[in-house]
Amino acid sequence: MPTHGSLSKAGKVRGQTPKIEATRKKSVIPRRRAKRNFEKRIILQRKAGQNWGR
Repeated sequence: MPTHGSLSKAGKVRGQTPKIEATRKKSVIPRRRAKRNFEKRIILQRKAGQNWGR
């Protein structure tokens, strides 16, 4: 079975990409998070998981 591309070129693009420092993310205040979850679950009646639209 032939391979798709040579192993000598593996990781070429990632190696060329400049490194960017990750930005710090602030977590949401627990009360605000609970209110958002309530709105999604009760008011919008969304189901848990990624298939909330169905």
